[in-house]
Amino acid sequence: MTNSVSRLILASSSRYRKEMLGRFLLPFESISPDIDETPLPGETPAQLALRLSIAKAQAVAANNPDCIIIGSDQVATLDGSPIGKPGNFDTAKKQLQALSGNCVEFHSALAVTDGKRTESADIITRCHFRELTDAEIVHYLETEQPYDTAGSAKAEGLGITLMSKMESDDPTSIIGLPLITLAKMLRSFGINPTLSAQGN
Repeated sequence: MTNSVSRLILASSSRYRKEMLGRFLLPFESISPDIDETPLPGETPAQLALRLSIAKAQAVAANNPDCIIIGSDQVATLDGSPIGKPGNFDTAKKQLQALSGNCVEFHSALAVTDGKRTESADIITRCHFRELTDAEIVHYLETEQPYDTAGSAKAEGLGITLMSKMESDDPTSIIGLPLITLAKMLRSFGINPTLSAQGN
């Protein structure tokens, strides 16, 4: 295991994923992958998330040889059907009314590649929503404005109060970048975040 850090690239423009990867205290840059994210016919949400995470990483790797590339994608589902980002208040309100009292599965897929070898995984988080009143939903949305978040609930913020229980092997996966799994994958590519972290 080497302590030297290869050039690390996050194949994403998401500020949430940038903040999450920043926890490792590793130097990295972000490049937005240019890929078609349209689901394939008959593709399940889990298959979609995994395929896109791999495609993002490999797309950036094609133009950045000798680098370690991280790709990630997340799909939220209710009863097997995907839940998108609401984009506005009215759609978010309808989403949360539908999620009230139900369990939402978040598929947080992750891929790491060096251009030759690729590792990938789908980490599942199950979020159990409380029975929500319209007053709670409206106040939450006006306060948090989570319109760029699938399912309209930011678990890293006030959205956690909407839930009664959360189940996952990797608690950071709900925010979109499963750090426990990512650290394991990076170690397999010769980067140990624990030993390579740089202090401020």
